[in-house]
Amino acid sequence: MDYQEQVAEIVANAQFGDLIEFSYPIGYSHWGVYDGDGYVTHFAVADETQMMNTFRSYLQSVFPVCGDLLLGETKIRRQPVGEVTVPKGAHVLVCNNRHALKPTSQDEMRHRRDALVNKELNYKLFSLNCEHFATFVRYGKAMCNQIPGRTKNKECEEATKVFADIVDKYYT
Repeated sequence: MDYQEQVAEIVANAQFGDLIEFSYPIGYSHWGVYDGDGYVTHFAVADETQMMNTFRSYLQSVFPVCGDLLLGETKIRRQPVGEVTVPKGAHVLVCNNRHALKPTSQDEMRHRRDALVNKELNYKLFSLNCEHFATFVRYGKAMCNQIPGRTKNKECEEATKVFADIVDKYYT
């Protein structure tokens, strides 16, 4: 199945709050949360002008793991699943079984998502990344299972605190 067929399958079958994994051919993944109507909310480059988009696409082809990281500020963005820039050979899938947590209610997920969307944050590979964001929205706890040498299914309290503080501030 080619990438666009995978995107079409996600759009047809994913439910709000599902974790969307963009699996890169080199063994790492980009994560987002399915937002309904064919959209995903995820960490992305903050400035998304056409020139920046072209440059980011080039960087991701050369540095598939960290092309976005080289551009600095990132932003929690909502965009169509098929428009998320990924390196050649990537796969996209619903992946709700990689974290040993029970999902919170869709209302709680929306509450967190609404507070975080469009926020600009410094992406930190080990302590504030796309998987931390996606798991925080779905479960209320930030977790990343793809960092080598780190304990799997362990909450990253630093990331949870950053996201929770933003949510609390948004609603007060």
